[in-house]
Amino acid sequence: MEKLIPVFKAMADETRLRILKLLSCGDEICVCDLTEALEMTQPNISFHLGILREAGLIKDRREGRWSFYQLDTGDMLNRSLVPASLERVAGRKLDGDKKRLEAARKAKETAKAARAKADKPKLKKGRKPGAAGAKSVSKRRSVEA
Repeated sequence: MEKLIPVFKAMADETRLRILKLLSCGDEICVCDLTEALEMTQPNISFHLGILREAGLIKDRREGRWSFYQLDTGDMLNRSLVPASLERVAGRKLDGDKKRLEAARKAKETAKAARAKADKPKLKKGRKPGAAGAKSVSKRRSVEA
């Protein structure tokens, strides 16, 4: 009984239900993506994530300065109660949240691809990588001979 009280308190808030619904898709989500999906500030999202984490409903993973969250399915209660509760949660807000999350992820991937493309070294037309090094080696050999 003592364990159920914080779980139900955590699930009694609309914002936290929206977060749980997004996390129920199975992927871990970065806080920055949640801020865009829910159209809320990072401190506000972090506050709600803290309550969900304390209740044992979610777990986090840090990678540098980024925090990623996902549902904590290690507990039998979480594996049964959360999905059953979230099945009944629906609405226009949740549909909009999912669309904004997908758009944020797509924009992040596009930006990542653009950075990778910009970081590639540019070659002069008609040259192959390593061709300049091969010429200098052959010139040294002919000079040595």
